[in-house]
Amino acid sequence: MGLTWRRPGWVRLALCVAGFALSLYALHVKAARARDRDYRAFCDVGAAISCSRVFSSRWGRGFGLVEQVLGADSVLNQSNSVFGCIFYTLQLLLGCLRERWASTLLVLSSLLSLIGSVYLAWILFFVLYDLCIVCITTYAINVGLMLLSFQEVSEPKAKKQ
Repeated sequence: MGLTWRRPGWVRLALCVAGFALSLYALHVKAARARDRDYRAFCDVGAAISCSRVFSSRWGRGFGLVEQVLGADSVLNQSNSVFGCIFYTLQLLLGCLRERWASTLLVLSSLLSLIGSVYLAWILFFVLYDLCIVCITTYAINVGLMLLSFQEVSEPKAKKQ
């Protein structure tokens, strides 16, 4: 049983490219803010709508958890955007495979991203009291990828019946 490839659907491709681009933008904003505390990103709309403040917070790195558990020097204590780039690349690559295990990994990784999105949304709204347009857009992308993953897993069953 060899690997068989399929072309990713245009919706998955668009969501993954958008998520990857937003993750790269978040990395850029975070780096620019680290160099210049007065840096103002396009997504910094006002006092309560500031993505650069969110990305620079302790929750913008390792989800605010890795440093507490593994330490600040852990290789896993990366910017959340790095995890985003990895996630969207993985979603795109797994979406190209027709294997059952790939579909299962798509669902599992999508569920994990949804849990992370809910956690980070809670931090965003109830701890930081901020509105991050980039963050909310990535949460929506993650929901879309989860729905696609569930749809793709259920399609073979529907075709067999």
